[in-house]
Formats: sequence, structure tokens, C-alpha cells
Amino acid sequence: MGQKGDKYGAHRVIEPAGVLTQAAWKIDSDMSKNYSNEILVDVISLNIDSSSFTQIKSEAGGDKEKIGAKILEIVSERGKMQNPVTGSGGMLIGKIACLGEDLSDRDLKVGDKIATLVSLSLTPLKIDEITAIHSDIDRVDIKGQAILFESGIYAKLPDDMSEALALAALDVAGAPAQTSRLVKEGDSVLVLGAGGKSGILCCYEAMKKAGPKGNVVGMCRSQEDRKKLLENNFCHEVILSDARKPLDVLEKALKANSGKEFDVSISCVNIPSAEMACILPVRDDGVVYFFSMATDFAKAALGAEGVGKDVQMIVGNGYTKNHVDITLAAIRESQALRDIFNAKYI
Repeated sequence: MGQKGDKYGAHRVIEPAGVLTQAAWKIDSDMSKNYSNEILVDVISLNIDSSSFTQIKSEAGGDKEKIGAKILEIVSERGKMQNPVTGSGGMLIGKIACLGEDLSDRDLKVGDKIATLVSLSLTPLKIDEITAIHSDIDRVDIKGQAILFESGIYAKLPDDMSEALALAALDVAGAPAQTSRLVKEGDSVLVLGAGGKSGILCCYEAMKKAGPKGNVVGMCRSQEDRKKLLENNFCHEVILSDARKPLDVLEKALKANSGKEFDVSISCVNIPSAEMACILPVRDDGVVYFFSMATDFAKAALGAEGVGKDVQMIVGNGYTKNHVDITLAAIRESQALRDIFNAKYI
């Protein structure tokens, strides 16, 4: 039997000492080491966090060869896929290659396909080869291996949808699940970045929870996304604006909500400086949910203070109880959602 490691993966930290793998600058990605409470995964695809991929793509000028080189550089240097600019990672799908002896009670066997539901920013990763880069959907197909720690959460891939569809949905599973928990019947809800992957799922869940007496307003930047959201009844109204322009968002959002401030706002944008656009339209004692990893939480806290907003601000957590079931249920319930994901993210 191999040596038992720390359940949270601290035994894989190289530097600095004393932190967990997410906070570490460099971790040990030697896949030949045998720890009895680790799961070795043969990786099929990485879904890079949207904020991270957007930053890398911008730095590379959209050139796929440069994007791949940057990803390889990060993983080689850090032992994990954690963007040094955004700090974010993503998730992966792969096949179980080896299950540590201490994890034999898990409902897993060698060959099972899983999606890891913990961030790549804390996951030991070794890339042997990048086989394809899908820059329009933030996905990178690779040959390589990764480690899932004893504490790491995962989901077996469902058999009623494609791997790519499940990966696209599970990549943002925390967002619709948290929306389902935050939104109450009759609430008014503003979703920034409503046309994106997490945004459209949040709109769908908000419409379900707010009900006929609620009002769900989406914000996006294109007429195409606006049309898609309205035609499929994912929002009651959709405004066109730029989340980096908070006063414009405020004016248009309030107009779409009969001049009233919102009960809940949700940020699903993948660019910086969108904090105030999410805060300003919300009433005192309302809820502001930042799912975006591009959020600067110091800007959010100081910005709310600066405009005298007494709101509850929630940090986007990729894990929410039952988030896999909630998200996959949405894809199963709505043929429109499934069609959009199949057309755009696969």
C-alpha cells in the first residue's frame, strides 16, 4: 500500500510551505508517486475558467499556438492550471486510471468517466500533449494525467447526454444551484452576462424560482443573445449594456423593473471592473451574487461602501449542495437549453 497523503492535498505543496494547493505557487505533479488516498485520472479535456481563458486568449492575440504554449508554460511551471493573472483554473473530464487503496469504498472503478468538481487551480496536472484547442468555448483537449485528492468532489458523467454537453454544464454548476437557493417567489432578479453559459442557466433557474409574480431581467451585449433569451422565455426582459458602465446598466435595469431596485443581482461576466454594475441596481438588504472569477472583491466591498449600499455580497462558490443534480436537471427539463448548449458549447 502506498503512503497516505493529507486529505486536502497539502503533501503535494512545494512552495510556499504551510498552504493548501490552491494557494500554493507550485505543487508536485509527479504522477508516479503512489498515495493511498488519491485518484489518478487520465485527462480527456480541460474546461478553462472563462476569465482565465479570456485573459490568455487576449495575451496571445487569439493565436491558438500561443494559447497552447501559454497553457503548457503555466502547467509546467506551477504543476497545475492556475492562471497567474486571474488566479482561476477550471475543471476537467477524464477516466479513472487508478483508485488509491484507502478510497476503495467509493462508487468508482478504473475506467469510469468523471468530471472533477474542484478547480484546476488546486489540481496536480501533467500535460503530455495538447491535441486540440476550442477557443470559442474555452476547452482544451489533452493527453495527460491529474490527481484528485481524498477531499475532492466529482461527478460520474451521465449516460443521457454527451461528454461535451455534461462538461459544459458542470463547469458552471455552482451558479444555477446558488441562484436556485437565493431567489424567492416574487423576487426581481438582474443577471449580468445573461447570454453566457453560466448566465443563461442562472436566468432559467431564476425564472423558475421567482415565478409569475417575479421579474427576471438579463443584461447582455448583443442583439443575438437578447433575442435568444427572450424567445426561449429565459427572461422577462433583456437590456443591452456593458457591465463596465455601471450608470448605464443602472438606468436601463431600473427602467426594466418599473423603476424599482432589484432584490437579487447575479454577475456572470468574464471581464474585470463589473462590480458596481452588479451592486448599484440592488435595494438595501438585497443580495449581490458574484459568480465571476474576474471580480475584484476589494473593489466590490469598497464600492458598495462608497455608494452607501447595505447589501449582502456573496462570493461565487463553484460548489453548492446538490449543484450537479440541479444543473443537469435543468438541461434535461429544457430542450431549449440543451439545444443552445449543444450548438454553442460543444
